[in-house]
Amino acid sequence: MKKITLALAGALALVVAGVLAMLARTGDDPGPPPTITAKLAPAEKIARGAYLARAGDCMACHTTRGGQQYAGGRALKTPFGSVISPNITSDKATGIGGWSADDFWLALHNGKSKDGRLLYPAFPYTNYTRITRDDSDALHAYFQTVPAVSRANQPHELRFPYDQQFMLAAWRALYFKPAVFRPETGQSVDWNRGAYLVQGLGHCSACHSQRNTLGAVSGKSGDSLSGGLIPVLGWYAPSLNADAEAGLGDWRPEHITALLKTGVSPRATVFGPMAEVVRESLQYLDDSDINAMGVYLRALPAQGVKPEFERDGGAQATAFLTAGAKLYEKHCVDCHGAGGAGMPPGYPPLAGNRALTMEQAVNPIRIVLNGGFAPGTAGNPRPYSMPPFSHVLNDTEVAQVVSYLRSAWGNNAPPVDSNDVNRYRAIPLD
Repeated sequence: MKKITLALAGALALVVAGVLAMLARTGDDPGPPPTITAKLAPAEKIARGAYLARAGDCMACHTTRGGQQYAGGRALKTPFGSVISPNITSDKATGIGGWSADDFWLALHNGKSKDGRLLYPAFPYTNYTRITRDDSDALHAYFQTVPAVSRANQPHELRFPYDQQFMLAAWRALYFKPAVFRPETGQSVDWNRGAYLVQGLGHCSACHSQRNTLGAVSGKSGDSLSGGLIPVLGWYAPSLNADAEAGLGDWRPEHITALLKTGVSPRATVFGPMAEVVRESLQYLDDSDINAMGVYLRALPAQGVKPEFERDGGAQATAFLTAGAKLYEKHCVDCHGAGGAGMPPGYPPLAGNRALTMEQAVNPIRIVLNGGFAPGTAGNPRPYSMPPFSHVLNDTEVAQVVSYLRSAWGNNAPPVDSNDVNRYRAIPLD
């Protein structure tokens, strides 16, 4: 009986392995032949690829701080361990100098390396699968011109069993299917261009989405923009389709483009990881592409209205907020004003500021502790910054002032406590 059971278990394992292998091969095709890049002169093709590499912010992951561009080696922290980014310079031995355009396409479109190894979705091929073959070929042409750097790729530092290829094959079978971007005929040219950039090359859902316990984005790949906590970074990427968070449905178009292009606008200022995205990527995009992204984001279907928070009017809760008001008067009023109106864009308004009123209070806690630094861009060359207060205020005091900000001038969001603050005190800014 035992032998029969073992034999059945072995047969089942072979069947599962076969199914997973078949699923892993799905999408291993060269894609449609390029129609645009094939007509471009080599210099034009390379220039197009350089622009697309900026739009995808490829350098952010494939360059270590102070390191050589695109030489890899940056540890991308995940709940399962660290994924070490590879060398994508033109070096033939350690980079991708020996990759063909087909090899590169399969990495973007199907998440597979030249040697057939499955890639971890820290490389956001779940979004990049939507990139057109034309854009893939332009990117490949550009990376073949990136100066070669001889730097061997380091092994990932993932826990068992997440370091096993069979687990990755199972994950792909559950959560990934190669796709292509298909324009919606009922939408404008700008809407479709914005959708292509947001869903694909810009991989916005990589941060602005909730993830399940296995790290998969909730909802359709590339479509979910309902907000999510980035646990290893300690920041919350707000929902892009909820007006109570970062939805843009009621924004003026010029304010959206200003925020994406410069990092500041009359309505908001970007901080944290998004400041790096604006500084290193979005500020370099053509105005037409920035406008297209704004058109798409502004048209996202709005989510439901946030329920009204019922505030505790007891003596203890009132004293807690009163202490926060005194701290605000001492440390914050000179820049943000007694009425929380600020002096935008240098000093953002706090009254009605959605970064303060979201249910998640992670971001204001981080900014009070570590400071708020808007990106330096061509449109915002001398950004104003907020100093850190982690060395001035203890956990309880930070909780008091953040809770006050979330309750004053018409703001109405739940208070935070010292445990909430302590959880993020030791996490670095990025």
